[in-house]
Amino acid sequence: QVQLVESGGGLVQAGGSLRLSCAASGRTFSSYAMGWFRQAPGKERKFVTAINWSGGSTSYVDSVKGRFTISRDNTKNTVYLQMNSLKPEDTAVYYCAAGTRVASLAHEYDYWGQGTQVTVSS
Repeated sequence: QVQLVESGGGLVQAGGSLRLSCAASGRTFSSYAMGWFRQAPGKERKFVTAINWSGGSTSYVDSVKGRFTISRDNTKNTVYLQMNSLKPEDTAVYYCAAGTRVASLAHEYDYWGQGTQVTVSS
């Protein structure tokens, strides 16, 4: 069992930056791939980025490439999402998730956090 708790969301102006954190419980964190998804009001949850267990492999949706960076620290059981050059269209609730492999489909992930709101004003 893995419990995930996101933090770091907030209100930021367009062009600004935020860093989200996702802290995981359990001693098996380092064996999981971790992903970030986001869900805007009235829309479905969508893939943003993911990282494999070691941090050696990552995947990003095209719309965030060059702006967002996923990383992890297995000694702290934490995965991070550094978001730069934020745009109003990045506004959403951001969720972290744990799964067995890097994947872009939500059903590939077994555990989910409660989400953290990111709002980007224009």
